[in-house]
Amino acid sequence: MNSKSVRKKFFEFFSSKDHKIVPSAPMVVKDDPSLMFTNAGMNQFKDIFLEHAVAKDQRVANTQKCLRVSGKHNDLEEVGHDTYHHTMFEMLGNWSFGDYFKKEAISWAWEFLVDVMKIDSNRLYATVFEGDKKNNLPPDDESIEFWSAHLPEDRILKYSKKDNFWEMGDTGPCGPCSEIHIDLRADNKRKQKDGAQLVNRGHSQVIEIWNLVFIQYNRKANGALEKLPKRHVDTGMGFERLCMVLQGKNSTYDTDIFQSLIKKVEEYSGISYGEKDKYDIAMRVISDHVRAVAFSIADGQLPSNTKAGYVIRRILRRAIRYNYTFLKQKDPSIYKLTQVLAETMGEIFPELNSQKELIEHVIMDEEKAFLRTLDSGIKLLEGLMVAAMSSNSNAISGKKAFELYDTFGFPLDLTQLILRENEMTVNVEEFNSEMEAQKLRSRKATESDASDWIVLMPFDTQEFVGYEVLQAEVKLVRYRKVNSRGKVYYHLVFDKTPFYGESGGQVGDQGYIQKEGKKIDIIDTVKENNLSLHICTQLPEKLDGLFKAVVDVNVRRSTANNHTATHLLHYALRSVLGKHVEQKGSLVHPDYLRFDFSHFQKISDEQLIEIEHIVNEKIRENYSLEEFRDMPMDMARDLGAMALFGEKYGDQVRVIKFGDSVELCGGTHVTATGQIGIFKIVSEASTAAGIRRIQAYTARKAEDYIDNLIGILKDITTILDGPNDLKQTVASLAEQNAELRKKVEEFSKQEVKRIKNNLKGKIIEISDINFIAQKVSADSSSVIKDLAFQMKGEIDNLFLVLGTEIHKKAHLAVMISDNLVKEKNLDAGKIVKELAKSIRGGGGGQAFFATAGGSDTGGIEHALDRAEEILKEL
Repeated sequence: MNSKSVRKKFFEFFSSKDHKIVPSAPMVVKDDPSLMFTNAGMNQFKDIFLEHAVAKDQRVANTQKCLRVSGKHNDLEEVGHDTYHHTMFEMLGNWSFGDYFKKEAISWAWEFLVDVMKIDSNRLYATVFEGDKKNNLPPDDESIEFWSAHLPEDRILKYSKKDNFWEMGDTGPCGPCSEIHIDLRADNKRKQKDGAQLVNRGHSQVIEIWNLVFIQYNRKANGALEKLPKRHVDTGMGFERLCMVLQGKNSTYDTDIFQSLIKKVEEYSGISYGEKDKYDIAMRVISDHVRAVAFSIADGQLPSNTKAGYVIRRILRRAIRYNYTFLKQKDPSIYKLTQVLAETMGEIFPELNSQKELIEHVIMDEEKAFLRTLDSGIKLLEGLMVAAMSSNSNAISGKKAFELYDTFGFPLDLTQLILRENEMTVNVEEFNSEMEAQKLRSRKATESDASDWIVLMPFDTQEFVGYEVLQAEVKLVRYRKVNSRGKVYYHLVFDKTPFYGESGGQVGDQGYIQKEGKKIDIIDTVKENNLSLHICTQLPEKLDGLFKAVVDVNVRRSTANNHTATHLLHYALRSVLGKHVEQKGSLVHPDYLRFDFSHFQKISDEQLIEIEHIVNEKIRENYSLEEFRDMPMDMARDLGAMALFGEKYGDQVRVIKFGDSVELCGGTHVTATGQIGIFKIVSEASTAAGIRRIQAYTARKAEDYIDNLIGILKDITTILDGPNDLKQTVASLAEQNAELRKKVEEFSKQEVKRIKNNLKGKIIEISDINFIAQKVSADSSSVIKDLAFQMKGEIDNLFLVLGTEIHKKAHLAVMISDNLVKEKNLDAGKIVKELAKSIRGGGGGQAFFATAGGSDTGGIEHALDRAEEILKEL
């Protein structure tokens, strides 16, 4: 049974049990501060479990694209080395929100696996929660009873809280779970050893395939558990593992899900899967990781150096490294898998087809960049190896290896591989220590501790009234205290609010709340699990009764100007550049707007002017806001609204229309475009392959920007004595400047040549070493470096020390011939550090060339004398 049929059977089965089949949520999470990626099927239903939202359907099922690479669910380093772990995977799931519970969940799981999919029931085991006295939790006797209708007692296995008690996080909904495991070993192996002894033991052929979670408790911040008023079912089954079972394979990578990808890797590498273990691992890594990266890009998360983007870049670089090291691919090739992925999974996940060109461009660009990094890293590592060997050592420090990793992205295992080939090692303990120190710094930078919510009154959903009004009478329904980076904040939740919570790229509102004449500033408003949290630094004295909540009008107006201008900019971009332009990110701030979009080349100045003119025309035409709330998604599409991949939409959406600009949007906007006043683009640049970014100002900020430019032009005109043709005058000055620079460079070359000839006459021979220690005149450290390298190329057995004064600072440079570094064990880095003491400074560098700087120019002569003493001592 191929994978498409398996997925279809699952949907058909749960449809027959009155479940609504819902689409997968985006894999990249945008409005939940506790998550970067969807790591389980339940993530999109979190609000329901937390009772922040009411379920529209009590029974649902779907396949959810998930990613597990960081935090609690960290599978990354295992991927490729075993046969069943993945970064990106599909999770088939069925949910009950306060409807059916353990009996039905267990019965239907058995029915689907055994009766529908015809899996041998004798190979199945169920695990259940054995109870926990410390937490005062009883055994899950209900699940044991329901499983007894299907399995003998010896195949119902009891496990501890670690294995069979599911928790969303440190706090929140939780409950016992029951896992279904399968023994895939051959019959003779099964006779030799009971499969029950291998469950949860990491055996590659005795694996979990389905987890049934029964959510019935809430974990509080103090660790206590309380029963939930409504009980829920949350199940998750690994789609790849199920296909492996049904297709009779011993590895998920042998299923049709991965084989087409692996065949493409075989094609471009010329290596056959199964030829050698190291090749197989590399192909598994690449075929897995390209899925994770492609889905992330399709959902709007590009590789970068921060947060979720860093995780994606790390995954892709791991794939590139295996491709480079084991499959010997020195040119980009992983991007070629995008077409295969779109062909195999594009039907169920259409974003792979629509975003295919962007995915290919981004992956290819990342490959090119990291291959250059690998090449540079190898050269730097070779320098470290030479330095170590010159010190009669066969090891490099873990600190240096960590610098290679942290600064240049050069991985430790590749460092170890190259060192092993040269019979050298690295101090792994020191590397790990540096890594832990970095993680600790990172944790401290983002440290935040939230107490339990103090619930003042029950409420179903929070009403947002901020589209109509900017102040309202509200009731405080819950609050909590948060310690973040050494400061104390309070998060307030009201029954209704005019404050817009940060989401969809728009920053949160600011303002204040007032009660009995006392004001408390709201410094920010953020969204968490569909609730707007109002952040302040003090708690109201009286928590009951009504508060007046007031939004800062000026900040909201400026933000609305920029949000509406963003919509008009999107329309103008598509009009000028083409319909391939799609939004890939935005930031709507009171001071400016930033808009990221798909486009594969730099926008010309002429095009930018045209885009700007279109936006300003739409502003002058003063289009009124047409707002459609709770519009069915199909009607919104018919109206011309474009759904963005990577965004989560409900059945009912809000549509914002200004003239021909039609967008799905939950943000705040002007009542008419004329309010914006003026729009001015201030920058356009690339942020990644196939992604451009425009930053712009509106209203008063745009006026200030234009006034500043005009002011600068006036100042330049005044400085140049008011020429008739300012542009021509500036061009002429630039031309003269370029000519003068050439003359200065030529003069510098002649000066270096003169100094070099003078230095050659100052050679002192010490034990067959040509020693020179002289003070010279130079206007930059680069001149000194150039001089030192020229001397090294022209004089054998050279030990050169140069001193100079640049901008009232002392500078030293030491250059030593390579043969002296190896044969005489001389180290310029160590020597320059000793010399730097004479000029009250410090320095360092490589064994053959090093520099130092200091504040005492009067110590240069002493440093030069000390150099001769050091050489004679050595």
